[in-house]
Amino acid sequence: MTNPASLRQTATVARPILELHDVKISYVTRAGRIDVVPALNFSLAKGEALGLVGESGCGKSTVAYAIMKYLGGAGRITNGQILFNGQDMARMSEDELRRIRGSKLAMVYQDPMSSLNPTMRIGRQLEEVPMLHMKVSREEARQRAIKLLGEVNLSDPEMIMERYPHQLSGGQQQRVVIAMALMAEPDLLVMDEPTTGLDVTVEAAVLDLVAQLRHKHDTAIIFISHNLGTVLRVCDRVGVMYFGELVEEGPIREVFANPRHPYTRGLLDSIPTMGADKHSRRLSPIAGQVPSALARPVGCGFAARCSFCEPAACTTAPIPTLPIPGEAHHEAKCVRLAELPPHRRFQVVQGEAISETAKTGENVLTIDHLYKIYRPSGTIFDSKPAEVRALTDIELTAERGRTLAIVGESGCGKSSLAKVLTGIEVATQGKVKLIDWEIGHIPVEKRSQAQKKSIQMVFQNPDSTLNPSHTVGFAIRRALQRLRGITASQAKTQAAELLRLVNLPMEFVNRRPRQLSGGQKQRVAIARALAGDPALIIADEPVSALDVSVQAAIINLLIDLQEKRDATLVFISHDLSVVRFLADHVAVMYLGRVVEYGTVEQVYAPPYHPYTEALLSAAPVAEVGKERDRIILEGSIPSATKLIPGCPFASRCPRKLGAVCDDQPPPEHVTQQGHRIACHIPLEDLAKLNTRAAE
Repeated sequence: MTNPASLRQTATVARPILELHDVKISYVTRAGRIDVVPALNFSLAKGEALGLVGESGCGKSTVAYAIMKYLGGAGRITNGQILFNGQDMARMSEDELRRIRGSKLAMVYQDPMSSLNPTMRIGRQLEEVPMLHMKVSREEARQRAIKLLGEVNLSDPEMIMERYPHQLSGGQQQRVVIAMALMAEPDLLVMDEPTTGLDVTVEAAVLDLVAQLRHKHDTAIIFISHNLGTVLRVCDRVGVMYFGELVEEGPIREVFANPRHPYTRGLLDSIPTMGADKHSRRLSPIAGQVPSALARPVGCGFAARCSFCEPAACTTAPIPTLPIPGEAHHEAKCVRLAELPPHRRFQVVQGEAISETAKTGENVLTIDHLYKIYRPSGTIFDSKPAEVRALTDIELTAERGRTLAIVGESGCGKSSLAKVLTGIEVATQGKVKLIDWEIGHIPVEKRSQAQKKSIQMVFQNPDSTLNPSHTVGFAIRRALQRLRGITASQAKTQAAELLRLVNLPMEFVNRRPRQLSGGQKQRVAIARALAGDPALIIADEPVSALDVSVQAAIINLLIDLQEKRDATLVFISHDLSVVRFLADHVAVMYLGRVVEYGTVEQVYAPPYHPYTEALLSAAPVAEVGKERDRIILEGSIPSATKLIPGCPFASRCPRKLGAVCDDQPPPEHVTQQGHRIACHIPLEDLAKLNTRAAE
C-alpha cells in the first residue's frame, strides 16, 4: 500500500526550472484590454510539485496556458518574464516553442479526448512524440511507448497500442495521455484538472501514478485542481489564486494547517469531511462570486466577500505579500494576517443542523428484487450476442425526506438504476414502487401525469438539459405548465417562487444559460426539477464539476429543500466526502449488485465490505494528518456479459479467501440494525478491518 506522501522530495537548491517574474496576462476584447493576471511571481524547482487552487475564474488555467504559450489570438503576456530553464519564453520563436513543447514541457488536460485523435490508434499517437522530438526510429519509439504504458499501470500495453481512444475507459484514456506527456521525459509537466470526473479508485490510481513517475523521472509538476484533497496528496507546495493573484503560498501542510488568508480559510471551510454530516453542521460556502476583471479594485480583490475586511486598510491601497512569522516560505497577501484568530474548521452553529425528528420513516421508494438485462439484437455475424446484466437482484428503500446515496465505480450499475427509476428503461424483472404506484415496467412515455411529476432528475451537467435559446423563466414556466397544468400567469408567479426557493434573484428570469455561472445553472436545473413538487428527486453527480464553494452552496440548498418540502433524494456520486455529509443511507454497488447497504454511519466504519474499504481508502482528504494507506485494486470491473458463479468482486479483492469466493455466491450478513454486507468473510472478521474513514 503506497502512500504518495512518502514519495515527495525536498526542493533542490539549484536554479529553478520555471520562474515567473511580475507576469501580467491580458486579453484583448471589444471592451478593451482586460488584465486577468496583474503581476504573478513564483518559481518551481526540478522535481518539485506546486498545486494551484481557487475558484473558476481565478486565473489558474490562464497561468497554465501562459506557461505553454497557448493563450490564443486574444491573449497576451503584456509584462514580466516566464523563464523556462533560464530562457525567456516570450523571446522564443514559434519553431523554438514547438521544439520544447512535448519534449521539455508537456501538458495533461482535464479531458483526455482533447489530446487524443479519435481516428488514430493509440500506438501511432504515442510513437509520434519520440520520433518527432528525439529523432528515434519507429521501432524504438514503439518499444518506448509499450514501456511507458506499462509504467502507467495499463495491463497488456501491446493490446492498448492497437486500440482507438473510444475503445478505452476514461481512466485508461487519462493514463495514455500521461504516458504521452512523459514520452520525451519532460522537465516540467503541467496538469490541468487531470482527475475531474474520474471514479475515486481511478483518481487515486492516477494520483499515485503521478507521484511515482515524478519520483522516478525527477519531473517538476504544476497541478491545477479545485479538489484540495488531490492537491494535498500530490504536491509539496500550494498557491492559492484569487482574481488572478497568488493570495497565499507556502508548503502545503503549513498552508492547510494554518491558513492565513481569509480566502484560503473559505475554501477549506467549504469542504465536507469524512467525520461530519448534515446533522452536526452546515457547510460554509464563500458569499458572492469572483468579480469581473473589467473593474479591478485598488486594494484587496477579495474585500467584498471577506468577513474580516476593514475598508480603510483593505480597499485603499495595493496589498503587499507578507511572510508568516515562524513559517519559512509561507506568505499571504493580507494586511490583517497577524490579527486573524487561529483557524478552527467545522464549528457547529447552534440551531443550523437539520432535524431528524421531522422525518416520518415512510418509504417513498421501494425496490424489490430488481433485474435489468439488456438483450442486444443479433447481426449476421453474431446471431446470439451476449446479454448484459446491468442490475441483479437490487433491494433498496428510500424514506420520505431522507437521502439514499448510490456509490461505486463506473460500470457498477448506478446510471442503469436511475434509468429504470425514471422510465428511460424498464425493469426486466422485479418491482419498483413509487409511493403507491408500481412503475418499474412502465416506460416514461406511458406513465401518468401524476407519476411523471412525482419523480424528477437533476443531471451532472446543466448545460446538457437547459436550452441555450430559451430564458431561465421560459424553462421553469414550461415545466410548471406541463407538470401542473396551470395557466401562463400562474406559471409566471410560481416560477418566481421557485427562483426564490433556490436563492436566485428575480431578474434571472430573462437571462439565458450562457449568462449564468455553473452554480447558477445548477440552481436553475434544481428549480425546474421542483416544478412538479416531486416526491423523489434523482441527482446524478450534481456537484462533481463545481468549485468547492459552489458545491457547498448546492449541498446546503439540497438539505434546505428536503427540510422545507420533505422530498426524498437519490444521490448518485463518486465523491465519498460529499456522500458522507449528505446521505442518510448508502448503497455500495459493484457489477450491478448491491454489495453493502446501511446507514451512512454504518457504511463508513467497520465492519464493511472489502470493496467499500478500498473505495474509502482511495478518497482524497483535504486534512493534514488524515491521509490513509491506499488499498490498490488490480484490474478493472469484469464484463457484465459474463456469468459469475461466485462473488463478483473476487477477481479484484485484496482480502479474497480462496476458491470459495470464485465458486459460490457470497452470503449476505445482516446486523440487528439492518446493515447488509454480501461477503464470504465472517462479520466478526470484517469488524476488525482498521481502515477507518470517519476519523
